[in-house]
Amino acid sequence: MAIIIGYVIVLASVFGGFVLAGGHVAALFQPLELLMILGGAFGAFVVGNDIKIIKATMKVMPTLLKGSKHTRQLYIELLLLLYRVLSKIRTDGLMSIETDVDNPADSQLFANYPLVMADHHAVEFLTDYLRLMVSGNTDPFQLENLMDNEIDTHHAEGEFPVHCIAKIGDGLPAFGIVAAVMGVVHTMESVGLPPAELGMLIAHALVGTFLGILLAYGFVTPLSGLVEYKLHESAKPMHCIKVTLIASLNGYPPALAIEFGRKVLFSTERPSFMEVDEEIRRSKKG
Repeated sequence: MAIIIGYVIVLASVFGGFVLAGGHVAALFQPLELLMILGGAFGAFVVGNDIKIIKATMKVMPTLLKGSKHTRQLYIELLLLLYRVLSKIRTDGLMSIETDVDNPADSQLFANYPLVMADHHAVEFLTDYLRLMVSGNTDPFQLENLMDNEIDTHHAEGEFPVHCIAKIGDGLPAFGIVAAVMGVVHTMESVGLPPAELGMLIAHALVGTFLGILLAYGFVTPLSGLVEYKLHESAKPMHCIKVTLIASLNGYPPALAIEFGRKVLFSTERPSFMEVDEEIRRSKKG
């Protein structure tokens, strides 16, 4: 929703200012210029990227229109799930969670937290490392290093669409110049026309430069920043899980271990200590 509002502001400001200055919006409607600019940029995108990166970029685009799923409620559920898992381990031993870890979709323990289950990256990350803990004695330092490597890999994969979108934005002004040059060439070959018609052709040619710059800095380049922010958001549950599990392996009780995890969350979505404590008390009563 915010993207649409931002685009409306860009269009209203640019075209509104043009109209208030006495310009005619109809003169800016040049579909052939758009074809050259957008078609050229898309072709360069296909040439410059592997098919896997192209698919990843296409896949991430629809998600930009959706609101963030990494809300305060999600993190409350995640911390509660971690608390219950660690409490079960502390009470009944590591082997008590083996069935839950192997089949989280069928686990009653996991089923109570639908927001967490909807984040398959977080669920896979959590169950993989719980499985390692169940399988035998695990060195906390080695496990933490492995977790960091996996998070880095996740981050590196997520950066491919960021770079692709940024490069498309960087290239659009150049393709706008290409469209403008093509328009100038057309104007020069029509030099015998009356001055009024030549002026119209020159105006059409200049629209190419305008559209390339507008599309780049008003529409495409801002998307790369949004994709990057969503990438950082998607990694935050994994950071929370990592810190919590390592704290547990180092001997901290569940209530204190999840406090370690709570501290790594972004302040805008981080639940307070009292909120988490109240939810834990409520879950115990339930």
